[in-house]
Amino acid sequence: MFFNIAVNGKPLGHTSFELFAVKLSKTVENFHALSTGEKGFGNKVSSFHRIILGFMCQGDDFTGYHGTGGKSIYVEKFDHENFILKHTGPGILSVASTGPSTNGAQIFICTAKTERLDDKHVVFGKVKRA
Repeated sequence: MFFNIAVNGKPLGHTSFELFAVKLSKTVENFHALSTGEKGFGNKVSSFHRIILGFMCQGDDFTGYHGTGGKSIYVEKFDHENFILKHTGPGILSVASTGPSTNGAQIFICTAKTERLDDKHVVFGKVKRA
């Protein structure tokens, strides 16, 4: 799985991800289906609406486009699958949520170790190459 990255329409390259489907099959299935649009909706073209230096880049809000939307393929939102994996450093791919049963389309990529997010946000992949 990969994202093509551009700034103001200028291509910068692509970022590929390793997804942890064995440990987080439901979360990975949601991300993959929304990224490809295979369910008839999703975010084949998306943006990072929130970038905090030294913390993370958040995006994939394909319904609100600014951090207030983004449904899942299961229901509007779904519950955390598990918290086995941790936010161990830059490149960790995680689900953005506001609490239990609020996982949807939004994801974030950590740019630093963010232990304070452990047991609150589901880690389901990591950047392989940027």
